[in-house]
Amino acid sequence: MNDIAASSFFEPQVIADPFDYYRTWLPKSPVVQLSDSMFLVLSYEHCAQATGDVETFSNNFQGTLSGAMAEDGDVAAILAQGWPQVDTLLTADPPTHTRFRKLVNLAFSMKRVAAIEEDMRGVVVDLVEQMAARPSCDFVTDFAIPLPVAMIASQIGMTGDDLGKVKRWSDAFVDRLGRMIAKERELECAREVVEFQHFVKARIDERRANPTEDLLSDLVHAAVDGERPLEDAEILSIMQQLMVAGNETTTSALAGGLLQLIDNPAQMAKAVAAADAGNERAIINLVEEVLRTESPTAGMWRMVRQDAELGGIKIPQGAMVQLRYAAANRDPAKYPDPDRFDIERTNARSHLAFGKGIHMCVGNMLSRKEMAVAYTELLTRLTDFAVADGHAPSWPPNMLLRGLTTLPITYRRRP
Repeated sequence: MNDIAASSFFEPQVIADPFDYYRTWLPKSPVVQLSDSMFLVLSYEHCAQATGDVETFSNNFQGTLSGAMAEDGDVAAILAQGWPQVDTLLTADPPTHTRFRKLVNLAFSMKRVAAIEEDMRGVVVDLVEQMAARPSCDFVTDFAIPLPVAMIASQIGMTGDDLGKVKRWSDAFVDRLGRMIAKERELECAREVVEFQHFVKARIDERRANPTEDLLSDLVHAAVDGERPLEDAEILSIMQQLMVAGNETTTSALAGGLLQLIDNPAQMAKAVAAADAGNERAIINLVEEVLRTESPTAGMWRMVRQDAELGGIKIPQGAMVQLRYAAANRDPAKYPDPDRFDIERTNARSHLAFGKGIHMCVGNMLSRKEMAVAYTELLTRLTDFAVADGHAPSWPPNMLLRGLTTLPITYRRRP
């Protein structure tokens, strides 16, 4: 383990299973220099510090998000058939970010999440009952994908017939974000981006003419303090981010969390007891511990706008810094015995899985609610969860996101 080189971080096998890397390098330094212009922040303290200093560690990294081959002529020609990528939430700093965040907060409020909880529970129960009708399933494809896809799709103006498109488009954005795909896939992803933009633009036009009760309509008609309405490219940017954040990370957390419970029978027993007792507080803490240990958004970029220092390491202006939330969430200085999955951990909610500060994931309330409802219904209706014989869970390499692609399981209906 101790012979892992700092520069090996972006090797596919390390990205897929980075925990030995974290255990090797975090005790040596809270910040690891990967090259003259690239740094990795591993400690909780310094990830939190950087997220709070947006003047130094800027979110304006749109070029990084555009994919490894955004400047390729063939890719650019396809993207030119759509709308330009604009800085709104994830890739914007104040005051630009502040304006968009106000508008989105109006639409993506706790009130809206509470209003859709009944529908959410209905979707969850239906999916669990479909699982219960047979002795095994692939939990990722049969539950962890369709639940969050259905919920975010309904909120961005899509119907049940569009769910496959939502997943396909999300995968395209995620693959481009991961920057570890071949040109053929880059071209395919660019076509998916343009298809998504034209689809949503048609829905935008419909809602301008006839407002509806969904998040997309709220954004189309949103205005704060008399400001101008959002432009098409701005709405498309926000919808893209909400679509991906609203399903991809929740899928990964749901599946990873169930695997954690299966691998830790004592914690599974505690979770089942909490679900049976209707102990909402305990289920919520289960969700937070899942988010801490799984950290589906494993890291996020920042652009260094002025010479800086983190953890005694000098970082020059113009460098790229990756805040490695997954490492911070297993920092022993913050979490004793950090690799232990403990649903009663008292500070689980302090994790950085959704980021921190002004850029905390706007959909975090929806994701948390989906996970709480999902685990409650799964554990009260099914039992004897086990990974299917012969299956070894694996995680595909992605520079920023981490999640299982498949999780074949067996189980039975509870008597």
